[in-house]
Amino acid sequence: MNEPAPDATPGLGWGRRYLMCPPDFFGVFYEINPWMHTEVQVDAERARRQWEGLVSTLKQAGAEVELLEAAPGLPDLVFTANAGIVNGKQFVAARFRHPQRQGESAKDVAWFSAHGYRVDHLPPGTNHEGAGDALPFGSVLVSGYRFRSDAVSHAEISRLTGAAVRSVELVDPRLYHLDMTFCPLDSRRAMVAPLGWDRYGLRVLASLVPEPLFLEDDEALSLCANSVVVGTTVVMPTCPPRLGRALEAWGFDPVECDVSELLKAGGGCRCLTLALDVELGKAPS
Repeated sequence: MNEPAPDATPGLGWGRRYLMCPPDFFGVFYEINPWMHTEVQVDAERARRQWEGLVSTLKQAGAEVELLEAAPGLPDLVFTANAGIVNGKQFVAARFRHPQRQGESAKDVAWFSAHGYRVDHLPPGTNHEGAGDALPFGSVLVSGYRFRSDAVSHAEISRLTGAAVRSVELVDPRLYHLDMTFCPLDSRRAMVAPLGWDRYGLRVLASLVPEPLFLEDDEALSLCANSVVVGTTVVMPTCPPRLGRALEAWGFDPVECDVSELLKAGGGCRCLTLALDVELGKAPS
């Protein structure tokens, strides 16, 4: 692995404030991704303890956490990353592909409206699942498409936010959102799961990320990329020794946070958070 650049400062210019939703009504009641199996029971108390553990870990790392109220009949509302895209005080609401999740949008929009955000909407029939499929890197927004989001949504997001959007096609249904394959670490580095990207996407990566940390397939399928970065702390659902050593060599502090009950629905640490302090088009200083 490459040595860190001498002038590189670990950390992002965002990721200090998050919106989260308690798993009060969480469960696997339908199947809309390869991780979900309705015959697998969720331990509700354990899921709650794990979620509270993630909140505590993020706060210990220096992040603030705001709460979205859970709602019956919306078990996946806990995965706030999919709510939409935040750009300063602008919120671009997600349009969910699956009917089972479409009821979440009204709850998300109500929260952001009540907190002073300007809410914008994608055109009807245009699917995009928020920050689950769109993460800033430097001055651009990297956005995935195929399984949950449409490629045509990227032009609309760019129009609404003014951000340059770089498109990546996702190719493995087990890694159905961008945030399962891509984790920005700072202005030069990111964890990347080649298993989830097509060849063109990997060329986009090569032009965009000076120092990628490539995940092996088993690491990708353990959702190592679905991690939350707070300053130099990387909160991960699991951290194999190889990744831990690589991150530490770059000045990061990897911290494991067990979210195995939530993983039964296909969501890790990043899926459970939505960064509220993102300003698109603004490169970290």
